[in-house]
Amino acid sequence: MPVFVKLDDLLHARRMTLTELAERIDLTLANLSILKTGKAKAIRFSTLEAICRELDCQPGDLLGYENGEDAEG
Repeated sequence: MPVFVKLDDLLHARRMTLTELAERIDLTLANLSILKTGKAKAIRFSTLEAICRELDCQPGDLLGYENGEDAEG
């Protein structure tokens, strides 16, 4: 899939766990994990906004796009 999620990198840079982020944005750990692993088919703008607020980032910091067969995810 050419669109991929860079949540692991952002969490590591902010020294935050996935559990802590899930609690801060009021999202289940299971749903956030699905997003983190790239298995999500969609993301709500409200969820994207909450993640960006808590990680102090822009949507482009969280999502990436790679054209071609070597794409992550």
